[in-house]
Amino acid sequence: MGSNIISIGLANPDNQIDQTQVFEFMGKAHGFEGDELNRLKALYRATGIKSRYSVIPDYSSSHFEEWKFYPKNHQLAPFPSTEQRLNLYRNEAAKLSLKSIQNALSQSRLQAQDFTHLITISCTGMYAPGLDIDLVHMLGLNTSIERTCVNFMGCYAAFTGIKLGDQICRANPKAKVLIVSTELCTIHFQKESDEDNLLANAIFGDGSAAVIMSADKEDALGEVVLQPNSFLNEIYPEGSSEMAWNIGNHGFEMRLSTYVPVLIEKGIHQLVERLKAKADKPNISHYAFHPGGKRILEVIESELGLSKEADWAGRKTLESYGNMSSPTILFVIKTLWDSLGKDEQGEQILSLAFGPGLTMESMLLQIA
Repeated sequence: MGSNIISIGLANPDNQIDQTQVFEFMGKAHGFEGDELNRLKALYRATGIKSRYSVIPDYSSSHFEEWKFYPKNHQLAPFPSTEQRLNLYRNEAAKLSLKSIQNALSQSRLQAQDFTHLITISCTGMYAPGLDIDLVHMLGLNTSIERTCVNFMGCYAAFTGIKLGDQICRANPKAKVLIVSTELCTIHFQKESDEDNLLANAIFGDGSAAVIMSADKEDALGEVVLQPNSFLNEIYPEGSSEMAWNIGNHGFEMRLSTYVPVLIEKGIHQLVERLKAKADKPNISHYAFHPGGKRILEVIESELGLSKEADWAGRKTLESYGNMSSPTILFVIKTLWDSLGKDEQGEQILSLAFGPGLTMESMLLQIA
């Protein structure tokens, strides 16, 4: 017996911020004027993002007297420490996770007490007792529930959670697995104006996605579920320094090089062909790609011979939410899933994501 993705629930912080507002905040924070400000504006226009969400309302205003988290001066002094940022993570991550889980539960026949396994995913904060234990208490989960934490794997980590959930359900058909992926990327804004920081500040947002997995399709309220068919990942070590998180004195420091699309371009076609061979020529009709950035989506589409219309769910997610790291691919899959009907049962979804390593993850989901 295999496994089923029964439902996916999504959640974002209350602060929806227009990309133009973020640009105005960042221009002030970096002290840019003239040509520097024009180049920053061009970067923000090129992202393909219209809005993002953040637990920090400050990004919606360039007037420092209105800021809640950052110091009320344009020098941002003293700049928030890692401790301050992780305190904010601790205060907000569980609440946002609870919203996405409740959303997922509302689409299933399960109750909180039914879950046998809990998998939490995050790379933007850690503490102990952690997010997993907070959710046990907040949801009223069984205190003997089996817990696994997937930390610091970055944008592809949801694939790890789904693979683990699939293995659990195959090993124990009575298992009910709850996976929650929550990232507060925007708490780690860095004010140094190097290329990596400018790019990271321009694309990342906050969000949470919860996945319910079960061997029993009847646990779903909807008429369509998604069944994991096949997985394949590859590591390209030449890109290990091109995408990374490092812990600094002022938060987590993201490195996201403009060379990443080039690395993906070199390896993505071969990875997909190997995945398809492993799955014995699947009937792929739909696509769900992690929108790490607009250029990454363009490279994937080109290498796989797809139109941007075929990749509509990834582009729509990028436009509305930016890159939220690990939950982003779940937003893409959910957006696509909501458009599917029973007449598409038997067709498959090709899904891809990328992260530190440089790691490329691929997955086939059957519509059932």
